[in-house]
Amino acid sequence: MRWAERQLAMLREMGVRLWLPPGEAAPQADQASATGPSVAQASGAVTVATRVAPAPVRAAATAPTRPLLEQPPRERAGGVDGVATLGWPALREAVTACTACALCNSRRQTVFGVGSEQAHWMVVGEAPGEQEDIQGEPFVGKSGQLLDNMLQALGLTRGKAEPAQQVYIANTLKCRPPGNRNPAPEELAQCEAFLVRQVQLLQPRIILAMGAFAVKSLLRSTEPVGKLRGRVHHYQGVPLIVTYHPAYLLRNPADKARAWDDLCLAAETVQAAASR
Repeated sequence: MRWAERQLAMLREMGVRLWLPPGEAAPQADQASATGPSVAQASGAVTVATRVAPAPVRAAATAPTRPLLEQPPRERAGGVDGVATLGWPALREAVTACTACALCNSRRQTVFGVGSEQAHWMVVGEAPGEQEDIQGEPFVGKSGQLLDNMLQALGLTRGKAEPAQQVYIANTLKCRPPGNRNPAPEELAQCEAFLVRQVQLLQPRIILAMGAFAVKSLLRSTEPVGKLRGRVHHYQGVPLIVTYHPAYLLRNPADKARAWDDLCLAAETVQAAASR
């Protein structure tokens, strides 16, 4: 298998070195032997190659979790009333007009989400930052570039492609908390129904929950990301993989290899479901 330069650059950025078959030249930065995973795109599907030291089949280690909403969110004027029946255009308008919490007073604009409404993959992040608030799109700036590199190494994109290679990206909060502070519980509660409806409309094949607050919202868990990653959870019947937020990875590059392993697990999970 030949690696695209974009994939090699991403793996180097994440600190993951490649295993290549004997006789095939390795990139200069990767001459030392390694045990990292390799990923290729074949027949329109994401294919994960065998590792040098294969781990046990992880897809069997699933962890059932509660649905996010067992009861509808409390309705509030200017907030989430009627969200459960909205289609994509009306849902976007509802987010734009939302005044359910005080974040509406400090935001520049709402950050609804980006990507194809037929995408097979969904990424859920935490809350918009300053650049997201300015541009109105999730995961921009350096963390967005790292996320795009990670996705591109799997043959995935937030841009135009076949549904199996497309990713839809959303956040738990649709407005930026002032000063990029952590989301407050009442803010997460008021925004909850918007994310629930996005999942219902998209019906993704896999969800990547990136960061502690995405995990808390989707899995109702206060366990750290490091303890929840490495196995398959479920949200509203959709397989869900926990991994680190790209902003965290920029501060803690030693965990990039673990995040790459999480993406490989997600790809394996999608591939296993498609083969049934």
